[in-house]
Amino acid sequence: RTERAALGPQLDCSMLLLFWSIWFATALVASAVLTRRMIAWAGACGMIDTPNARSSHAHPTPRGGGLAIVIVVILAATLAVVLHPESLWPVVGVAVGALLVAAVSWMDDIRSLKNSIRLTVHSIAAIGATALLGPVTQVELGSLATIDLGLAAWPLTLLWIVGLTNAFNFMDGIDGIAGVTAVAAGLAIAAAAGFFHAAAIAGISAALAAAALGFLTCNWPPAKIFMGDVGSAFCGFLLAVLPLAVPDQVPQTLPIAVVALWPFIFDTAYTIVRRLRKRENIFESHRSHLYQRLTIAGWSHRTVSILYGCLAALSAGVAVVPLFYPAARATADWAGLSVIVMGAGLLLGLVLVAERSQDKPVPSPSTASSL
Repeated sequence: RTERAALGPQLDCSMLLLFWSIWFATALVASAVLTRRMIAWAGACGMIDTPNARSSHAHPTPRGGGLAIVIVVILAATLAVVLHPESLWPVVGVAVGALLVAAVSWMDDIRSLKNSIRLTVHSIAAIGATALLGPVTQVELGSLATIDLGLAAWPLTLLWIVGLTNAFNFMDGIDGIAGVTAVAAGLAIAAAAGFFHAAAIAGISAALAAAALGFLTCNWPPAKIFMGDVGSAFCGFLLAVLPLAVPDQVPQTLPIAVVALWPFIFDTAYTIVRRLRKRENIFESHRSHLYQRLTIAGWSHRTVSILYGCLAALSAGVAVVPLFYPAARATADWAGLSVIVMGAGLLLGLVLVAERSQDKPVPSPSTASSL
């Protein structure tokens, strides 16, 4: 009896690990299969991205493959409610707005909509999610600081949700970059939600990460299909609201999502400020994001996506560590801040070097021989 009691925790951990492994693998395989089906279906429906002067790809490619991610995540959310009925309202707060965003984005993939229509729907979804889940009233930055948002709670929460929804859409411009970031951020939020015993939210976050990984089987360079707005806006909205659905632990969970997503947030914010200074329309198609400038300068989609994916994964890992090793809190906080500052400097430096190398005149054969 004593030996059986001693083995109890080990058996529980093994069963829990087995359950999450099956959950993740099922979502991954389902997403991969659905994405492959989407390639032929999108092509037959004429949902094709044709290259133009502002495109980052060279060949006509089907779009809308992110619908596979939507289907897998919504099915996972439904199953999560069945397994955890007490989580009904947090899941509803996450899923209803996400479906609304996916619906308008799918329409945009089929037939381009006005920016005002998309932003209105994004705002309605954000207001609904905030009403059900509650605004972010406080943010804990570990050992660094605690920020009380006060009267700014509602507007800042809406800005976070709508901003990240569109930032993720803006950043989905080359093969693989949105998928790898969704995997890293989804796993980080899943780890935090699981640690705080929000099993349903952890399940949805893990399903999102797995579905994004399954989608990458067809989107990794060279991409056979693009995510489309239906996938990128859906992922961005979910990654924004999932931390808000962790009961009583939003101040600790939200910073983990922000840290995991900082490469996308920084690239988008830097590019918007840069374009506003030039008095450009920030909603007009362009190729001035940092990741786009790297590809224009000669970097491959694969290399740029790996760079952004590694930065997101490293940051997510540093942010999650203190949950399981509280003694490392102060060290991890400063390490996370250092990763963000040095990572931002690295991105800017790489762009500068790449563009200068591209602009450098190539010596003529006669000049080269004389040298």
